[in-house]
Amino acid sequence: MTDTNGTGGLSAVERASIKSRAAELKTEAKRAKAADKAAADAADVLAKIAEMPDGDRELAERLHAIVAEVAPGLSPKLYYSQPGYARNGKVVVFFRSGQVDKVRYSTLGVSPEAGLDDESGMWATSYALIEPTEAAWERVVEVVRRAAGTVEGR
Repeated sequence: MTDTNGTGGLSAVERASIKSRAAELKTEAKRAKAADKAAADAADVLAKIAEMPDGDRELAERLHAIVAEVAPGLSPKLYYSQPGYARNGKVVVFFRSGQVDKVRYSTLGVSPEAGLDDESGMWATSYALIEPTEAAWERVVEVVRRAAGTVEGR
């Protein structure tokens, strides 16, 4: 392997190939770190849910299952020490335990990243959860599905 000027070093093509391979390895390492972080974030959310008092734990578990089913593009992530679900690192949907927060009810919330904008110019950004009926859970499914959509311009 000699370069084109005969000095015995690497050719320009070989140097370019090495640079290209180094960039590939760097990209692979970043992906592995991102995958490790995503797995750790998911484990943190599940651990936080497991620590919740009875009642709120069941609500959070059901919401977690709903998000996984209807919005698999959202990634679990702790949000103010409670379960959140993010797109591109920004939380879109979150759960607040009423018992942990020492308030009357738990909350399903959506952030400004949620795709809930509608033509009325007004929509809910949080919902109280105490003992939701099946009809209420169906509404939660719809809110999560819509929230996971994208907002134009974002």
